[in-house]
Amino acid sequence: MLYLHKLLPFLLSPFLLLCILIVAGLIRKKYRLIWFSLITMLFLSTPIVSNYLFSLLENAGSRKQPADMAPADAIVVLSGMTHGVPSKSGPISEWHDPDRFFGGIELMKSGLAPKLVFTKGRLPWRLGPTESFILEQKAIEMGIRPNQILTAEEAENTEEEAEALTRLLDGKGNHIILVTSSYHIPRAVIIFEKAGFRVQPYPVDFKTGGNRIVPMDFVPRPDGLSMVEKCVRETIGRIYYRLKS
Repeated sequence: MLYLHKLLPFLLSPFLLLCILIVAGLIRKKYRLIWFSLITMLFLSTPIVSNYLFSLLENAGSRKQPADMAPADAIVVLSGMTHGVPSKSGPISEWHDPDRFFGGIELMKSGLAPKLVFTKGRLPWRLGPTESFILEQKAIEMGIRPNQILTAEEAENTEEEAEALTRLLDGKGNHIILVTSSYHIPRAVIIFEKAGFRVQPYPVDFKTGGNRIVPMDFVPRPDGLSMVEKCVRETIGRIYYRLKS
């Protein structure tokens, strides 16, 4: 099921659809179709376009501070911040987006909840220890007491993370501050509320906003198209869970 969830957004991705149109244009010698596809691909990969589309996912939100939040039963930090890399002594973990972790730490140090929960995201292809193990050690290094930290069971997606948290807390509290990337917040809130939690969202890891428009924003870049792909994938996820709920 995990592989199906990862594959379906790709089948509907702009990149794949435009590549299909280019191949169809070559086969049928429809050169206008080829030019249309190439121009569309360049247009979508332009930062001024891709950043705008991604900002819609982030709902033009602003970064909250701990003072904006009310006390809760637990602070829940969703996984997705590290990746495994090989080393001579075996697989180790490195950061790629640590904002969720630091968001959870700042909330804990503000005294907003007695427990800090790390979900144990585990993808089949990941190298090294589970992310929650790494985060727990880092949190202790930053002054969080071991008895304040909980880790949920392994999960392969956000829905499984919500189910694992239900079993972990087991009636010990359902009011949570949910920390995850800003673009992921709307879908995560739907899923955790469906699981019976009262959710205060704490979005972090903003990808857009805070920068002025410069001439380079009008120059196509490969990572621009990657952001559009992420927009499509996240939109499909939101539609799926809204219909499911």
